[in-house]
Amino acid sequence: MNSITTFYLSRVIDQKAYETNGKYVGVVKDLLVDPESSTHSSGHPVVNGIKIKYQKQFVFYSFQNFRIEKINGKIKIICSGPVELSADQISSNLYLAQTVLDNQIVDLHGRKLVRVNDIRLVTIVNQTFAVAVDIGMEGLFRRIGIAKPLKFILSLFSGNIPAKFILWEDIETIDSSGSNIKLSKSYKKLQTLHPSDLADIIEDLGREASADVFSALDNEKAADVMEELEPDAQVHILESLSIEKAADVLDKMPADEVADILDAMEDDKAELLLNEMEKDTSQEVRELLVYPDHTVGSIMSSEVLSFNLNTTIEEVLAELRNKKPEFETLYNLFVTDENEILLATFSIRDVVISSPDVQIKQIMKPSPVHLRDYQKINEVAEIVSKYNLLAIPVVDKRNVLKGMVVIDDVIEDLIRKRRTNK
Repeated sequence: MNSITTFYLSRVIDQKAYETNGKYVGVVKDLLVDPESSTHSSGHPVVNGIKIKYQKQFVFYSFQNFRIEKINGKIKIICSGPVELSADQISSNLYLAQTVLDNQIVDLHGRKLVRVNDIRLVTIVNQTFAVAVDIGMEGLFRRIGIAKPLKFILSLFSGNIPAKFILWEDIETIDSSGSNIKLSKSYKKLQTLHPSDLADIIEDLGREASADVFSALDNEKAADVMEELEPDAQVHILESLSIEKAADVLDKMPADEVADILDAMEDDKAELLLNEMEKDTSQEVRELLVYPDHTVGSIMSSEVLSFNLNTTIEEVLAELRNKKPEFETLYNLFVTDENEILLATFSIRDVVISSPDVQIKQIMKPSPVHLRDYQKINEVAEIVSKYNLLAIPVVDKRNVLKGMVVIDDVIEDLIRKRRTNK
């Protein structure tokens, strides 16, 4: 036997296995891999179990005593002596045929869901690894036994069957065994995806799977992904999570984003979440929920930074380091008096180029362009365009600073309206 043997899962499933003395072992039904295995330097999971059907019963053996041979183009499965697999390995391993073959996986490189048509494995000396998944047409034709004759016919016309493989390290498997769909043990790979890409994948998984995949994310990542989901998907996932988990995620999100989501939910469910959230965050959201949908207040962010006009640049920088605000919060910085009346604005650029002892009143821009909290949303785009602004302060009728509208929210609102009008 060669020291390196490559083969496909589809060629092994339903093949008969024999011991070296010719004794019948049974029919191969699955191969088991440890998704967390790092024995090999490549990081490919090691095949350490095999599922055999013998006389209408299923038995799990260690793969260590099995070997796959290719003789005259045919696959032979030889066993040097079957040793049953431990219960822990059976329960913790990933079943290739049951949970990967014909199921959807996440293509991390392409950032999308794909269907697995076959799995490529390789035996190196005395260990076998899952190295890639086949998502191309060749995998399908191989499954129904026409790949070789079809290749021969096409070769006569200088044609070929397009093959498409994804290396195992570039995928995330999704365990769909049983009635529930859940991420496999190596779900950490998903944390590397951009929240927008991950949101698209979760939406494509369907309603039953999306909540399970989402719940496997840590709260920080889950909050970022939640912001990127479509409104109906946001509501569905929140309602599928426990109240505690849902509240933890919402606590990590901007108050205006949370208000938009809760506004689309039934009042009693929204109230349960508000009661479970942190008090300060909950209060901010409640204040935003007061505003009608067509008003500026409904899309403004209440997370703003305001300073006294006598504050020095050094003190401003210390405050920024302490609060570590989100990027959008730095679009515009505000100056207010002791009653939170808006006086002026200044930019992060002004802070960077000024000396530490300079006071804000020396660099601020008084009488800034602003919006009223009950002003109509359809007036905002024109103002943003006219003054070329990234963010506009929002005040109430007494000129008290209530928040700001950032250009991202304006664009999002316009897109939402366009989708609704289609």
